[in-house]
Amino acid sequence: MFHKVKDVAALPDMRLSVQFANGTTKLYDVAPLLKRFDAFRALGEGRTFEDVVVDPGGYGVSWNDDVDLSCDELWEHGEEIRTEFDGLMSFADASELWGLSESTLRKAVSYGKIVPGVDARKFGKQWIVTRQAMFREYGEPVGA
Repeated sequence: MFHKVKDVAALPDMRLSVQFANGTTKLYDVAPLLKRFDAFRALGEGRTFEDVVVDPGGYGVSWNDDVDLSCDELWEHGEEIRTEFDGLMSFADASELWGLSESTLRKAVSYGKIVPGVDARKFGKQWIVTRQAMFREYGEPVGA
């Protein structure tokens, strides 16, 4: 299954905090790569490490044209951590993961299938839903 990266942040000690579209957050230690691969050594110079960005489409993260990490590497070798935001995802991400339209999810809220204020909540124009509610109502994500 494709584990789409939604956000990344550089942390002290050459670690990354990586948020995935399914609501999971993982810590990934980049330090061992500096010793193993010449291309990664540049990350230890100046503020280069802090320049990490999510690749278009969420297929990984990169610093420049020479240094990047795939979403699979981050998912498989990252250490899952608990945060207050675990299990939360946007309707757009949930729609993509479960192969549904966002209107289907909005209708599920209006019909009480997904309970507003319990399973989902609107913040401004953005709906957020719990992973637990999605599994309860729609089963496993498509392609899982």
